[in-house]
Amino acid sequence: MTAAAEGGTRETREAKGLGGGQVGLLGAVVIGVSTIAPAYTLTGALGPTASAVGDHLPAIFIVGFVPMLLVALGYRALNSAMPDAGTTFTWGSRAFGPWIGWMGGWGLLAATILVLSNLAGIAVDFFYLMLSQLTGNDGIADLAANVPVNVATCLVFMALACWVSYRGLEATKVVQYVLVGFQFLILGWFAVAAFSRVAGGSAPAGLNIDPGWFNPLGVESFSAFAAGISLSVFIYWGWDVVLTMNEETQGERTTPGRAALSTIAVIVVLYLTIALAVLSFSGTGDGELGMGNADIQENIFAALAGPVMGPFAVLMSLCVLASSAASLQSTFISPARTMLAMGHYGALPPQYARVSRRFQSPGHATVVAAVVASAFYAVMRVVSVNVLSDTITALGMMVCFYYGVTALACVWYFRGSWGGNAKAFLTTFLAPLVGGLLLLVFFVQTAVDSMDPSYGSGSEIGGVGLVFILGVGVLGLGLVVMAVQYARRPGFFRGESITVGRSTTDA
Repeated sequence: MTAAAEGGTRETREAKGLGGGQVGLLGAVVIGVSTIAPAYTLTGALGPTASAVGDHLPAIFIVGFVPMLLVALGYRALNSAMPDAGTTFTWGSRAFGPWIGWMGGWGLLAATILVLSNLAGIAVDFFYLMLSQLTGNDGIADLAANVPVNVATCLVFMALACWVSYRGLEATKVVQYVLVGFQFLILGWFAVAAFSRVAGGSAPAGLNIDPGWFNPLGVESFSAFAAGISLSVFIYWGWDVVLTMNEETQGERTTPGRAALSTIAVIVVLYLTIALAVLSFSGTGDGELGMGNADIQENIFAALAGPVMGPFAVLMSLCVLASSAASLQSTFISPARTMLAMGHYGALPPQYARVSRRFQSPGHATVVAAVVASAFYAVMRVVSVNVLSDTITALGMMVCFYYGVTALACVWYFRGSWGGNAKAFLTTFLAPLVGGLLLLVFFVQTAVDSMDPSYGSGSEIGGVGLVFILGVGVLGLGLVVMAVQYARRPGFFRGESITVGRSTTDA
């Protein structure tokens, strides 16, 4: 790393006012896992992915893990050279210049803030489902469909999550230890129970684990393979939150990178365990409990919890509720710290750089993220559920965009600095290059596919799919906001606060 970069990162942490050394490796991994929301993600992803690739579900989960691992290596290298809470924004600006860095930061902000609204909505659904199961009153579950009740409950959840996040990483860490621990307990219980029923002969499918399930070449067509990959990449999203905490982490140059790789490793093992359990228990047919049954694909655990866990099925609803609530809270970390960095460097108004003196957290940015996500959910829930769901579907494009930008920023920043070091060549060039290009290919492919009106909810405008219009529209809005910021704060865009540079020593 250059001496300038090293000195710059020391100055930025002190200037931003974030509290250093609040989170260690274990705490960072727990928060990373929380943000991914494994229970919530699995209940919605297992069915659609299995319907696309059949019993090759484990293979697709492994293949989807590969680009995440490659990109994570690039994140680790960048963090080691210049740990900064702005991550994609800061690193993209230092490697490619302020314009690309700003848009990379916008992609992260759009994806994370909009997904907050989805997580709050999911928490509402499972909250009333859990209450109905506990009371035996099916009518309580229908309250989630009552728009005023739904929106009001969502706003309460959002306010509670914002309150915890505002209090800083110490409060966040305590909450996440409880919620993530509970998720692992219930998911482990579910997997053991499912395998036990398979062994006992009481499972609907009762399949033995087949080595062929792990062969991605067995997927019947490339289109099915691509569809499965698109789904599996999205289910790993969220691990990068551990990098946005780098200035508040013990060992800011090394711990965040290790936490990112550890988080992805923990998640892939958990996903494979649950996938094998469900596949063995249910199979991929379209029977009552088969993963090919379209009626249960949106919430696979709701259908399987009873047959697998018996009278304790309500714990699975509580588990998914805990998962979405935990992710709702921890997801605030990334947009708040990205906006903090953008305010600090002059890419956004200076109030975004405000830090709570008491909690040493980005208080203003945290509240802004909550207000924007709450307003978006309330308006979209009233106007059109289809627009809300299609916006969430479009998030995949934004995720691939900002991950891809960050990975390629690593390649460009470290260009020519390997000095014959094979490990540095792998971790700062080859791995992030392949991972970044793969994600940008997924971005383009998703954009093309989403132009089809049948993509997502099936809504369209002028024969063009609503998912495409919303995805491109959000990125286009970023260009407009960036132009406004350029007119008001040209200093950042002239390179006055972040200097474009490159590493001059071995990575």
